[in-house]
Amino acid sequence: MMSGDAMTFFLCFCILVLMGIIFYQQFMFRTGTQAKLREIHRKLNDIISADSGERVMVFTENKELMELAAQINRLLENHSKVKADYRRSKLSSKRMLSNISHDMKTPMTVVLGYLEIMRLNGASQDGMLEKTEQKAKGVMELINQFFTLAKIEAGDMDLGLSRVDICEVCRESVLDFYEILSGTGFQVNIQLPESPVYVQGNQEALQRILFNLVSNAVRYGAEGKYLGVSLRTDKKSVYVDVTDKGRGIDQAFAENIFERLFTMEDSRSRSVQGNGLGLTIAKNLAEQLGGEITLDSTPHVETTFTVRLERMEYHERNL
Repeated sequence: MMSGDAMTFFLCFCILVLMGIIFYQQFMFRTGTQAKLREIHRKLNDIISADSGERVMVFTENKELMELAAQINRLLENHSKVKADYRRSKLSSKRMLSNISHDMKTPMTVVLGYLEIMRLNGASQDGMLEKTEQKAKGVMELINQFFTLAKIEAGDMDLGLSRVDICEVCRESVLDFYEILSGTGFQVNIQLPESPVYVQGNQEALQRILFNLVSNAVRYGAEGKYLGVSLRTDKKSVYVDVTDKGRGIDQAFAENIFERLFTMEDSRSRSVQGNGLGLTIAKNLAEQLGGEITLDSTPHVETTFTVRLERMEYHERNL
């Protein structure tokens, strides 16, 4: 038989052991819960960063953690549905715009045809027919621009890639504006290598990009009477700089310059009409070719649009 003191000591010891076991279990429970929460957080962060369609998986007997994971997965599923619906709606709108633009081209083509016949038959009086024809051509050009942009954004424009001499494209783009440049007293500074420089691109798309950038420089840089087109390269890329010394683009407008229908009306030249779609089309085409267009402008000093394209020789070495 144990004495009273021994019994008391034994009871105290048992209580301490029991409390230790309880504290240990609670500690292990908290530690395990925290680890599972960190795992959920990491997985959720990976899903959001990768924008994947995965779900959070957690293996635990903790009912609260299981319910938390279930609620997170419901939110992820709803997000995926909303994103898919938005993409379908956006694509549908682009295709609708493409179809409308196409439907508008046919009657305008007929109108221009009739105007041409009337002009050839000597029906013009006081220049009214010529003015009407000019306006009709302006509308037709706007429709064509909308049609082009709609096709690009809807993914309906097939840009077959090939080896293109970007130097030749630059020269042709400047020659397209020869009459306007010479007639308005522009100083033209072309710095292009004599030997070809090849890029991974599409001939028609590159011509459109350079035409739009030169057109923009002539239109908005008319005040500076300067057009510069130069080319530089590095191991991976080719850079084409189109520069003017006109009014430039204020920092407040720099982020909006590539948005559709954005124009700076106070600097528009009468010689080259603008509709606010040229830079948008150029940017979209450059991105589809795996490149980009950037802007650097100091108002009334110098404005440069730079087209970066993938250099063909580098691409061939890494196939």
